[in-house]
Amino acid sequence: MSSNETLQAVRGMNDILPDEAGLWLWFEEVVRDWLHSYGYRNIRMPLVEPTALFKRAIGEVTDIVEKEMYSFDDALNGDHLTLRPEGTASCVRAVLQHNLLYNAPQRLYYSGQMFRHERPQKGRYRQFHQFGVEALGFAGPDIDAEQILMCARLWKKLGLRDVTLQLNTLGDADSRHRHRAKLITYFEQHAGLLDAEAQRRLHSNPLRILDSKNPAMQDLIVAAPKLMDELEDDALKHFDEVRAILKRHDVPYEINPRLVRGLDYYNRTVFEWVTTRLGAQGTICAGGRYDGLVEQIGGKAAPATGFAMGVERLLALLQDDGMALPKAEVDVYVVHQGELASQLASRAAEQLRDGDLRVVLHCGGGSFKSQMKKADSSGARVAVVIGEDEAQANEVSVKPMQGGEQVRVAVRELNAIVNNLIK
Repeated sequence: MSSNETLQAVRGMNDILPDEAGLWLWFEEVVRDWLHSYGYRNIRMPLVEPTALFKRAIGEVTDIVEKEMYSFDDALNGDHLTLRPEGTASCVRAVLQHNLLYNAPQRLYYSGQMFRHERPQKGRYRQFHQFGVEALGFAGPDIDAEQILMCARLWKKLGLRDVTLQLNTLGDADSRHRHRAKLITYFEQHAGLLDAEAQRRLHSNPLRILDSKNPAMQDLIVAAPKLMDELEDDALKHFDEVRAILKRHDVPYEINPRLVRGLDYYNRTVFEWVTTRLGAQGTICAGGRYDGLVEQIGGKAAPATGFAMGVERLLALLQDDGMALPKAEVDVYVVHQGELASQLASRAAEQLRDGDLRVVLHCGGGSFKSQMKKADSSGARVAVVIGEDEAQANEVSVKPMQGGEQVRVAVRELNAIVNNLIK
């Protein structure tokens, strides 16, 4: 690359420009209010974690660990580090490191960037954003159901349509081991029908074969042994109670026995909220129970459940539904010309901001006509106009931008007049 060549963002890592950012800010505010209404508190973890954390938590024979992580060695001390590909492992690590589970179950949420080296396409990016929700220390089916009910409430609040809930249970470790052994035997008997990826996973992670989208393997997968047939009574009871709570709240769902999730740490309840309107990237929110992860990372065994939602995918749905991008609101645009007017304009702008008004002070000079054009395009509801005559009298002119009479007032009266015009 030549020294004067224009640099571009890394492929799959996107800029969010000011015209788009308004929708992001609105969405983030709605989501935070919703999370707080359920008693969840914010936690913030580093973007970079030890690589061993994700290998141990997610599973070494998963797509994320094998193909998608951005990992590197620290040049200063040789530590093996990874940009976080998901948030649950980081959150659990932070909870254990700071002893947050000591006699105190936790409802936590986080938001921010995640990183996976995938082929970029609509709804799938190499840097993407998530809100993650984790409840640690709760063993009962009530918290599983509550998190699903939470999502249903958010979709209603956002006005989303065409979003459906898929539900499954993965049981506990013993049932999964029995199921795994039966899957291996079954797929070995039909090895000639497996594609290369399925053959690679056959002995390392056969459950992931069930999630294959290869059309040629669908009949084989449909006829495969069912995990549901191996479940112990406790796991079945837990799942039945989750379903009963959803039924009481009139939350529709469909059982998807092939829903296995791409991370090894899940057990019992797993769920995905999906849409048909985003092509192949139809999952907008997914999660479930992961009772073994706390101990797996090095803590004392504790139950846990959580989910994450993809911000880009949800925003794409909202825009598909016709939601306009909110513009940054401006209450007042201050227009001025002349040295004395410029000094008064700066003071007047600060005075208006003292009253919690959103104010743009014109910078860069120009005629009154050109400045008023900028005031109009800013969307401001009021223009404050200051020329040399006004400045010498310590006065300003106030002009409503949507029609109305321009008035000239003393600076001390400015806030009251503006507030009266925009209320």
